[in-house]
Parts: sequence; C-alpha cells; structure tokens
Amino acid sequence: MFRPCVSAALGVAFLSVLSGCDGGGSSSGGSSGGVVSVTPAPTPTPTFTEGDAARLAKQASFGPTPALVARIKELGANAWLDEQFAATGSTYSDLAAPVRRDFCTSGDAVCSRQHFSRVPAAMRFYADAVMAPDQLRQRVAFALGQMIVASEAEVNAAAGIAAFNQIFLDNAFGNFRDVLARVTMLGYMGDYLDMADSNKSAPSENYARELLQLFSMGPDQLNIDGTPKLDGTGARQPNYTPDDIRGVARALTGWTYARIGGAPITDGGARDYSQPMIAVPARYDGTAKSFLGTDVAAGATQEASVAAVIDAAFNNPSTPPFVSKFLIAHLVTPNPTPAYVGRVAAVFVNNGSGVRGDLKAVVRAILTDAEARNAPGAAAGKVKEPILLMTGLARVIGFTTDGYAFVNRDGAMAQPVMRAPSVFNFYPQDFPLPGSTMLRSPASKLLNTSTVLRWHNFVYDWTVGGDATRAEFSVSSGLPGSSLTQPVWSNWEALDVDAMATRIDLLMFANTLTQPQKDALKAAGNAITHVDPATQARKRAQMMLYVAASSPLFLVDR
Repeated sequence: MFRPCVSAALGVAFLSVLSGCDGGGSSSGGSSGGVVSVTPAPTPTPTFTEGDAARLAKQASFGPTPALVARIKELGANAWLDEQFAATGSTYSDLAAPVRRDFCTSGDAVCSRQHFSRVPAAMRFYADAVMAPDQLRQRVAFALGQMIVASEAEVNAAAGIAAFNQIFLDNAFGNFRDVLARVTMLGYMGDYLDMADSNKSAPSENYARELLQLFSMGPDQLNIDGTPKLDGTGARQPNYTPDDIRGVARALTGWTYARIGGAPITDGGARDYSQPMIAVPARYDGTAKSFLGTDVAAGATQEASVAAVIDAAFNNPSTPPFVSKFLIAHLVTPNPTPAYVGRVAAVFVNNGSGVRGDLKAVVRAILTDAEARNAPGAAAGKVKEPILLMTGLARVIGFTTDGYAFVNRDGAMAQPVMRAPSVFNFYPQDFPLPGSTMLRSPASKLLNTSTVLRWHNFVYDWTVGGDATRAEFSVSSGLPGSSLTQPVWSNWEALDVDAMATRIDLLMFANTLTQPQKDALKAAGNAITHVDPATQARKRAQMMLYVAASSPLFLVDR
C-alpha cells in the first residue's frame, strides 16, 4: 500500500519538484554533413569540494558512501580514477560453470534456480555493487551490458549469463574492439541472437543487424560530435544497407556451441554457453563477401571473416560518437552537448598514443570533462533507474548483502538485472523527458502509476520499515550458501539529528540542500521519540532517509 509523506508542510518544504528533472544542456540537433570540429571544454571548477566528490561518486559508483566520498576528496578526480582503474574485487568467473540441460532432476526448483536462471549472477551483481571496491569497473560494465544486450528472458543458462557479464568486467577499461569480438563469439550470445548454427544455406541476420544497429555504429551516420550527417536534402544517411546486413550474416555462418565434456555437436543438451563457439566448416559460407566497404575474399577462413566483421563495425566513423554518447548517458547525462560528445569521441578515435577504442581513456574523458565536473545547471543530470535507486539507498544506509533481497525486488521495480525484455534493453536511449520537446530521459520510460508507487514503497520498506529483522533480509532456504542482507544501523545510531542531516545532504544530495530543506529534514527526525536512545536515533535516521530518498531531489542525479 502507499505510505503518505510525513506531513504536508514537510512535503512543501523539502519534496519540491525540480523544474527540469533530466537533461544536461542543449539537445544534439542536426548538422550538415562533413567533419565537425571538437570544441575545447570550458575550464573546470578549480576547487574540489566534498560536494564535488559526492557528485563524482554518483556518476562513477553504485552510490556514495562516507568512505568513498572521503577517498575521492583526498585524492582528487584523476588520482581516484587511477586507483579505480587498478581496482578489482567483482567477478562472475566462479559462476560460469556449465551443466547439461538434464543436470537437475524433475521438480528440483533449487537446482534449476542455481543453474538455469539469472539468480546466481544477479545476486553477485548486487552484492558486488553494494560492497566490492571496484565501483567504477562495475558501473562501466553495467553500462556496456545495457548497450550490448543478451537476456535471461530468452536464454536461461546461469553459466552463460555469468560468462557474458564477465566480458564487460574484464574489458571495462580495455579496448572496445575486444568487447565486440568476445561478445560475438560467446555461445550465450550465439543463442540469444541466433548466430549459433547459422548455416550458409539460410544465414541468420539477427546478430548481424543488432551488431550494427545497437552494439557499435548505430543506424545513422554521425559526425564526431554525435549529430547526424545529413545529405543535400537535409535527410539522415543510413550507416548500412540490407545488403550489408546480408553480407555480415554470411560472414558469420558456420559456428555452433562448444559442448560440455567434449560431447558431439549433435547433443543439444550439452551446449556450453560459457565458452566461445566452435567452427563447423561445412556450414560456413566460404564465397566472396562484401559489406560496409569491406571485401572478404573467397576461401577466407571463418576466423578471418569474423575479424573482418568486427573490424568493419569497430572502425566505422560513427562508432566513436555512438558509443561515447551512450556511455555519457549512463554515467553523466542523456543530454550531453555535441561538444561534450565530440571531445569524448575524439579520445575514442585516439587515446593520445594512437590507440582506437581505449575504454579507460574514454571513461576518464567522460568523467573529467568540464561538463561532468562543473556545477550542474537547472537541466543537468538524469533520472535514477531502479537498479541505481536500490543500490544507492543501500550504500547510503550501509548494507551487507548476498544480493538476494535485491533480486526479489528488482522485477517489481521494472528493471530485473540481466533479464531485459528485448535486445533494446529496458528503455530506449532517446525516450523523451515528459513535458519537454528537447530533452531525453531514458529511465523515465519505466515510470508509470504502478512503478512510481512500487519505487516509493520500496524506499519506505527499506528505511522506515528497514530494521535488520525484516523478513526479506533473512537467509533463503532455497539458496545453498546464501547469507543475510543486513542494514548496518549502528552507523546511524551514533549520530544526532544534525549529523544525520549533514550526512544525508552530502551522500544523497552532494551538499546542495538549502537551509529550509535541511531544517524540514531535521524536523522530521526530531518528531520521532523513543525511551531507548539507540532506538530513537535509528527511527529518526530511518524517517529522515525515507523523506530524502522518496524526494525528486534524490531520484534525479545531477
């Protein structure tokens, strides 16, 4: 049921709706064809405050914590990024252990959940997002996995899901070409988009089409700043033709799944979704092929044909701005200026050492650009998607978790991680901000009457109703080796109301609350009384966190 806010007065004083809840500058309009110069970034803000550190944490982690903000403030942006580029801790590798389709006995729900669902990998995702130190690697991997999609909605192999998402962790700071190459050949993707068992007699075009449309260059030719290249009539120009898709599809024929235990390729129950696919030469189209300005000679090997496809997609002039704009949207804002896109795309083209596709350099460029670091304007930022709402709140409170409580929640929140409804992910990148003719707000696609209530009730349940004894935080008997989810309220019980308000202002709002808003927040806390001082402090913190986390100010990252 819906829980109302504390009071009308508090709602007026604190839960004020921002005039523009998404965006980050002007929308990228059209441009005539030709090369577009890259505009230098304006000079960043010279000082680096606690609030600046908290803003960077919002963009580059799954939510600020006191320790994270202090570390960023201590090191500064670039030194902290260097530390994060070297950080490790998150992994799915141990979960990528394939089993035969007949491994579980009939009716064994525990076994099926462990081996034929997203649950193990999704639990690991949330546990690492909340607790692991390599926050930036995980955020970039999360973004890559929303651009290059394969989903449990179609292929429910736990080992394949783990292996697929491990690719993004492994290559979050690597080279984008390696991401494309590894994803293309993985058996899990081979099933999801039908490249596996694609035969020269009837090549499947599914993977070929999505590789070009969604995973690399996009459907339209782009200038370096992400604006569309227009022809003499002002129309957009396509990046590829149906003949290009057919040529790519032919080049990708002749592959099938590796098999568990060396089983024959006729054994459908032994498919190994966690490994690269293996060649079946008899099914390969070895004739000459042309696509995207690339020619593959007759008799070229299967491996050479795949490499030609990956190179053509990777080297397309539209790939740098397409990928750069996508990553900017997920880390900073879905409405970057063309100049911002152009500066980042130029780094994708050349990292300064002649290397194309260096994601470490691209991520640094995104997060250190003046448009990311300077104080945000009224239209800056982006709506939190449900996953970031969940992890952000958990990290502010202080959680230890095996991730299961999050997996039980995310479906109702409209974003079950690793189970996107289609290859287009949970929302379109160009979804408009309601009420705006110019700004985009992708995550707003998930907002409707039902989900807004569910998001609000989630916040209430994990704050006001979020004592450690809450039933959903307990160990699941159906998950061998699972552990508790526990909010660590002792960190809040040691604070008075003033200190609570200060912490909430920093971690949730990057020190942007006005004095009346802070006063209203403290009033909500002081209204709670209890004979036991620790209980009173906890209940006050819970109420203040509820008010803060259910506000538009928290639901929009700026």
